[in-house]
Amino acid sequence: MTPRASSEVTATSRHYVDRLFDPDPQKVLQGVIDMKNAVIGNNKQKANLIVLGAVPRLLYLLQQPTSSLELRTECAVVLGSLAMGTENNIKSLVDCHIIPALLQGLLCQDLKFIEACLRCLRTVFISPVTPVQLLFTDPTVIPHLMSLLSRSQRTQEYITQIFSHCCKTPEHQMILYNHGAIQNIAPLLMSPSYKVQMQALKCFSVLAYENTQVSMTLVNVLVDGELLTQVFVKMMQRDRPIEMQLTAAKCLTYMCRAGAIRTDDTCIIMKTLPCLVRMCSKERLLEERVEGAETLAYLMEPDVELQRIASITDHLVAMLADYFKYPSSVSAIADIKRLDHDLKHAHELRQAAFKLYASLGANDEDIRKKVRHRL
Repeated sequence: MTPRASSEVTATSRHYVDRLFDPDPQKVLQGVIDMKNAVIGNNKQKANLIVLGAVPRLLYLLQQPTSSLELRTECAVVLGSLAMGTENNIKSLVDCHIIPALLQGLLCQDLKFIEACLRCLRTVFISPVTPVQLLFTDPTVIPHLMSLLSRSQRTQEYITQIFSHCCKTPEHQMILYNHGAIQNIAPLLMSPSYKVQMQALKCFSVLAYENTQVSMTLVNVLVDGELLTQVFVKMMQRDRPIEMQLTAAKCLTYMCRAGAIRTDDTCIIMKTLPCLVRMCSKERLLEERVEGAETLAYLMEPDVELQRIASITDHLVAMLADYFKYPSSVSAIADIKRLDHDLKHAHELRQAAFKLYASLGANDEDIRKKVRHRL
């Protein structure tokens, strides 16, 4: 971009920011709407507006009791759009205390405004640069979010996504558990919205991971008269999307490893294990193969019988040998970006295969021989 073009962009950006300070509320609203349209898909414009101080002003307008609901909602939408830029944008928003401002906004009764605040919070929280602890600082936040789950499909999708991304420690698991996460989120597995179902499923996988208390509770949960474990089994059926099959398999794997499901239970031997083996096949995307292999390794690590069954299931040992042949032909991958992505995952793929080989051969010399023969 030429210096002149660059200064024109900055001048335009300054004009947008200046309009936020107009004494006429109607002009301010129109300014925010114009800003919303200007930032869509334009990272340069987003960065400029942040540098020029748009964020504190938008947050001020969002929190002002005298601002109209429409203005407050449009401010939340623009902030959500700014958050969808770079990681630096997110850092700037967090530094301006966007999280407490939006959480406070959730106390409003207007659904459209609540959804706009939640959408923005979701975007901020799923960024790796946002400290997840900010969700748990105020003890009133989690119970309030639980109470908003029933408001709409959007609130369900955004809140469960926030929970699944922010639940990182045993302490976080117990905070969510103690505030009724299981009974509030379980019905969402039956939602007509696939996005809501998936986020609810992801919540259960992070809640159950290495947590005996949560896992023991989950085995007894009924959803529409059906045991939760059976709901997970249905979600692993071949006609379900791969992401759903894999996440449901992770839920059952984590519940099994936490001691809530026996390793010889049919839902593990006949459903979870074969599903994870399917995820290791070369028809699957690289990311799916990595996740499938790592989850399978974790499932059977302590159990000789599962290792034996896995070693004779669907040519698993032969399948894993393919993990070391990737990418098979560099010349076949013309796109450098794609090649870079694939090489990164090829390393992850090999690591996942080694983990799985280690798990497979952990306790049985016959399986070790089979593995050595393939390597």
